[in-house]
Amino acid sequence: MPRLSEVDCHHALGLLQAGLPISEVSLRMNVNRTTIFRLRQHLHETHTVSDRPRSGRPRCTSQRQDRNLVRNHMINRFLSASASSCQARGRNNQCISANTVRRRLSTSGLRARRPYIGLILTQHHRHQCTLWAQEHAAWDRIQWRSVVFSDESRFCIDHADGRVRVWRRSGERYQADCVREHDGWNGASFNGTSMCCCTGSPRGAHSLLAGACLDL
Repeated sequence: MPRLSEVDCHHALGLLQAGLPISEVSLRMNVNRTTIFRLRQHLHETHTVSDRPRSGRPRCTSQRQDRNLVRNHMINRFLSASASSCQARGRNNQCISANTVRRRLSTSGLRARRPYIGLILTQHHRHQCTLWAQEHAAWDRIQWRSVVFSDESRFCIDHADGRVRVWRRSGERYQADCVREHDGWNGASFNGTSMCCCTGSPRGAHSLLAGACLDL
């Protein structure tokens, strides 16, 4: 049976005041006759058709437990929400779901993101990368057209992609505890830094240009 809106409640009460029986009003409003009976009784007791204020479903975790969840994920950024839900307990020692953990972390600003895979960048690394970007900032389209970048994206629709996620806030991608270190060859990358191949030299020779080739 559909729930009566406030307009429908006033319409039903108008039909009752017109002398129609409860059964006839329930048929016209397409609701159970008990609904019309309770509506009339509610109007008689409260003099309004509005619902009583409801407290809503109580939270399954306290504020202190919410802070513990956030602190655990700040200590271990790669801790999954499923594993955290198995370890944590809510009010009255009840189990909590992984979705509850995700909502609490989202409220604190933490989001599950794919981690940056590579070396932890020091100040020297950042300075060298900035110099490389400044040297190539003036390149035109024709020069960049001869560059092939090796980065690729994969899309997985039917099942989980198996990637590890890191819980971090905005601007924390390269923070030390959010980086997944990797120091081996992976396709066309070295030390986790993508490489690009420049072609079109006068003699047809191929040369490699990459941020990894710098003295990082």
